[in-house]
Amino acid sequence: MFELHASKVTSLKNDVLSGLTVALALVPEAVAFAFVAGVEPLVGLYAAFMVGLITAAFGGRPGMISGATGAMAVVMVSLVALHGVQYLFATVVLTGILQILAGVFKLGKFIRLVPHPVMLGFVNGLAIVIFLAQLGQFKVFDENGQLQWMSGDALYTMLGLVALTMAIIQFLPKLTRAVPSSLVAIVVVTFIVLGLDLDARTVVDYVRDMTNDPNATIAGSLPSFAIPEVPFNLETLKIIFPFALVLAAIGLIESLLTLTLIDELTETRGHGNRECVAQGAANTVNGFFGGMGGCAMIGQSMINVNSGGRGRMSGITAAVALLGFILFASDLIEMIPLAALVGVMFIVVIGTFEWSSFRIMRKIPKSDAFVLVLVSGVTVISDLAVAVVVGVIVSALVFAWEHAKHVIVNRSVDDNGWTVYEVNGPLFFGATSSFLDQFDINNDSDDVIVEFKNSRVADHSAIEAIDTLAERYMAKGKTLHLRHLSSECKLLLTKAEGLVEVNYIEDPNYHVATDKLG
Repeated sequence: MFELHASKVTSLKNDVLSGLTVALALVPEAVAFAFVAGVEPLVGLYAAFMVGLITAAFGGRPGMISGATGAMAVVMVSLVALHGVQYLFATVVLTGILQILAGVFKLGKFIRLVPHPVMLGFVNGLAIVIFLAQLGQFKVFDENGQLQWMSGDALYTMLGLVALTMAIIQFLPKLTRAVPSSLVAIVVVTFIVLGLDLDARTVVDYVRDMTNDPNATIAGSLPSFAIPEVPFNLETLKIIFPFALVLAAIGLIESLLTLTLIDELTETRGHGNRECVAQGAANTVNGFFGGMGGCAMIGQSMINVNSGGRGRMSGITAAVALLGFILFASDLIEMIPLAALVGVMFIVVIGTFEWSSFRIMRKIPKSDAFVLVLVSGVTVISDLAVAVVVGVIVSALVFAWEHAKHVIVNRSVDDNGWTVYEVNGPLFFGATSSFLDQFDINNDSDDVIVEFKNSRVADHSAIEAIDTLAERYMAKGKTLHLRHLSSECKLLLTKAEGLVEVNYIEDPNYHVATDKLG
């Protein structure tokens, strides 16, 4: 029913208009994430401006939107509570430096190794997180200062405006795509609320609820340079380094996975290492200019792509427009009904969630289905970095288990009456039991040849398995002949070392994963 209307052609007009749409959606998100981190709203807004501008101009994925994010904010909250906002700024600087180093050392390429089920789980999990975040807009403070769900006319008004926003976004592109449908929906719903004088919560209401300040506003001045006011000593480093390491990992994982998703939507290829450097530079600048840092935002990136934003100008426009709102147009932006922005984000949720995963669940291997659900669940209950790491580890274990079955040992007898075993497939920790079970020691001849020409010994567990095999044959008084092993294997073998037949011309040369050789 719903689909993303991703433009395939870069257009300056589309970039500017989509950037304005994104800027409107950035305001409540930045304020919300600042609240989560325990800092002032402007700290989140400044972060969205600086991270968005720098990554849009210099990053590796044109059209991707970055800003303050919830995944990083939940890590920051304990640091701010324990040590204050100045330590947060110092941590963000160090986070940026670590991310720059990741780009310099070309670590961004490893995101291409993330299995597809993990990608699906990441997308579905974030779609659920975005959806759950929007439900907070349906809560208001009662006279006792407690949050409670909307009810009565307020709820019906909110739901009606959300539904109208979603309808405009979905059906307007069928009539015209001259203007992003999300921008039109926000403007139309805002005029309806103002024209009919509807009692609907606006952006300024949200800001004041979050800060518990009846006079709060998003108005502010230009961010100013300041070195974080923390002691420059080893004790400070001990405090901020663990936080910086976690923030750097979360920021890069979310950014690079979002980059991969945008690649698929636009049928282009971004540059992961360049994005790492840009994200790092943005966070370093943030720490010196009073921002809370950030990374790529999948929701706003999807809004941008859906609205036709493909070039760097879309992200630059979003960042500059956000700063313009802070400096000159706060009164206008604060009038926007939250329902319009919630409607935009609900469309993002519908477009982001991989509904096809329900259809393919019975067709894909059970292990892939398990990884998909696991990553989605961990993303919702924990955070993105943990979910992706868990997904990759489980996928790797499944891969190892499946490939353990690929070690096949073929038995035959040569012209001399010797038993010959030809090993096919990699021999590693997961395949050792299967490898040993395929030898018939009692019924073999006195001389047995094990041929490794079509195999490769991968790790120390495989070395141990060969030694065990040699020990078993020795116990039966039989002689084992090991052929076509690498020189490292011969060096690492203990019981079977003297059984290796060396052929300098035909023997392979490869390394074995073991701590013994460093």
